[in-house]
Amino acid sequence: MPNQSTNILQSQGVSLWLDNITRKMLDDGTIQRYINELSVTGLTSNPTIFDNAITSSNDYDVAIKSSGDDITDEALFFKLAVEDIQRAADLFLPVYEKSNGQDGFVSIEVSPLLAFDTEKTIKAAKEIHGQVNRPNAFIKIPGTAEGLPAIEQAIAAGIPINITLLFTPEQYIAAAEAYLKGIETRIAKGLKADVRSVASVFVSRWDKAVAGKISTPLENTLGLAVMQKVYVAYQQFLNSPRVRTAMNFGAFPQRLLWASTGTKDPAISDTRYIENLVAPFTVNTMPENTLLAFADHGKKSQMMQDDKGVADNLLKQFLDAGVDYRQLGQQLQNEGAASFDTSWEHLISSINTKRSAM
Repeated sequence: MPNQSTNILQSQGVSLWLDNITRKMLDDGTIQRYINELSVTGLTSNPTIFDNAITSSNDYDVAIKSSGDDITDEALFFKLAVEDIQRAADLFLPVYEKSNGQDGFVSIEVSPLLAFDTEKTIKAAKEIHGQVNRPNAFIKIPGTAEGLPAIEQAIAAGIPINITLLFTPEQYIAAAEAYLKGIETRIAKGLKADVRSVASVFVSRWDKAVAGKISTPLENTLGLAVMQKVYVAYQQFLNSPRVRTAMNFGAFPQRLLWASTGTKDPAISDTRYIENLVAPFTVNTMPENTLLAFADHGKKSQMMQDDKGVADNLLKQFLDAGVDYRQLGQQLQNEGAASFDTSWEHLISSINTKRSAM
């Protein structure tokens, strides 16, 4: 029986995606149960999630042990990850088909170590997309300045892309522009214009970054203020003549995805970033604990409004307190990329250690 809270959120036009994947969740039916009971319609992963899944359990040991010596540690990781992503994609395929390809996606990321190499990123995106071989799989590429050319070319090549590690409205706009240029390239070449994409903007890290550095009334307000400006930019993107022209050629516009929506401060509601980011034609990808919390005690909320006035006023107060959101947003993107690098290196090292022990 569908959960009332998650069902209502979905009825408001929000797609609920799970920000987690493990082989155990696939084996024991947890993900299928979330689809059936909690209205979950997609799934995201990243190097940190796979690092935790592989290194913190024995679920992958048999596959690692039987891998042989003629495969690199990185290639072995992608073999394991692709198997999980394929199984998840198959579970969400009915959602993908029912929604006419709008929903039901799963995501797998290229190596974050390729972030500064456009050509290698494109090559890796094509290879991983071919290995997964599912219509409802996104390849994740960071929306850094170095990643944007690869995103544009990957979209132009027909690869569905989840643009990750976005924080500010300016970073979101640049990512949306890269997507749109890729679509326009396809249109100019007479190719099918429909290549799906989401732009993932991170929420909770904003408030964690300024915790203890601002006055009490401003605590835990920065993330939502910045997201309000992102949402206004998203509405302008959807309403732009270029997007509507692309739609006339058959493109489905890129969707906005709220990421990192688990609260970091135990003093506030654990569903704060779900209940305050309700907008149709958006995705909210939730950590498992946040999904379960919302299912347990989430409340129906008002829709976001296309109004940046309140956000501008709050951001002015932050600027007066010495916090420039543009500078902080760049710092958060840099730190996020470094964090994924660290998780990636730990993941590959742990696989090597497990292989050696076996």
